[in-house]
This record gives sequence, C-alpha cells and structure tokens, in this order.
Amino acid sequence: MTTHEQRTRKIEIDFMFIDLETCTRCRGTDANLEAALQAVQGILESTGAEVVVRKTLVDSEKRAMELGFVSSPTIRVNGRDIALELRESSCQSCGETCGCDGQINCRVWVYQGQEHTVAPIPLIVDAILRAVYGSEKEMPTPSVPAPVPENLRRFFAAKAAKASSACCSADEQSTCCEPAQKQACCASPEETANPGGCGCR
Repeated sequence: MTTHEQRTRKIEIDFMFIDLETCTRCRGTDANLEAALQAVQGILESTGAEVVVRKTLVDSEKRAMELGFVSSPTIRVNGRDIALELRESSCQSCGETCGCDGQINCRVWVYQGQEHTVAPIPLIVDAILRAVYGSEKEMPTPSVPAPVPENLRRFFAAKAAKASSACCSADEQSTCCEPAQKQACCASPEETANPGGCGCR
C-alpha cells in the first residue's frame, strides 16, 4: 500500500441504537466508542485516515428494516458489524422504557471468550485498526439483511403505543426537557411526586 493510499483511506463508523437516554448498554457502548476513538487518534492522524462517525437512533421497525438493523446497539466499521456473532440477553432498562416488563433483549458482545453487555474498547479499537491497515478481508462478510426480529418489533410497537397515548407528540416529548429531567417532567402523577407531570413517558 502506498503512502498516498493510506492518506486517503476513509473509515466509516456507524453506531446504531434504540435508546440513548435510559438504555445502559447503548449509553455504555457510546462511551466506549468515544474512548476507542480517542485511543487511536494518534494512529488515525499519522496514517492520514479520514474518519466519519454516524450515530443513528433507530426509532421504528421501518427504519430498522432500511438499515438491516437486527440488534441494539450495533457498531459497523466500513459497513461490517464488529461483533463476530449475534448474542443477546434481557435488557431491563429497555424493557422499562417501552413498558415491556423487561421482555426486551439487547446485544451481548463476545470478546476473547468473555461476554460483555457493552462493546469492549479493545474490540472497537481492533476493528478500527483493521480498517486503517487494510485488513478488512479478515472481518466477517456482512450477511444478507434479515427481517426485523420479533424482539425489536415488540419494542417499537410498545414505544409507539406509549407515545400515542401521551399528552403531547413524540417530537414535543423529545425536546420538552433534559434527559435527566424526563422522570420528573414527563412521568404521570402516579409515577412521580410531581403533580405537574404530563404522563408522556
């Protein structure tokens, strides 16, 4: 590979998730992605790699289908899922978000024989470096997009039902207050001591 090819190498990183306010796995993976990018910043600069990071909230079954999104959270580097296999387990925080009583599964990351509920920083770093040094062929070939799993369809349906029965629209709910204030601002009077809660959560 020539120096010119290294300078023009483009690294596209897609981080996709179903919830970044309450899902501990999505939030933790987001933080680890940022830490991984920081860890390889010097290498990226020295090789002249151009890095584009896209963070996408997958908020509907239609959007999941368009993206070929089958598990949350997902990280793809140059279009390839960095997880070598798909494993999931019950995610309490997402179950509470949609009112599904904990019946929602989120991704489990496998790295060096161990399971992790958030993407390990070394796994992310390894995927980025493979792309930087042109060894993407070692990464698994993307599979044909599968139908949206029942697990995600249930999450989107329950979340949409909660939003439609709320006192204000989903757009209004997303901007009415800071994430840390959602419980006090949006919860129903039965869920919080705040009598002014509008019940949109």
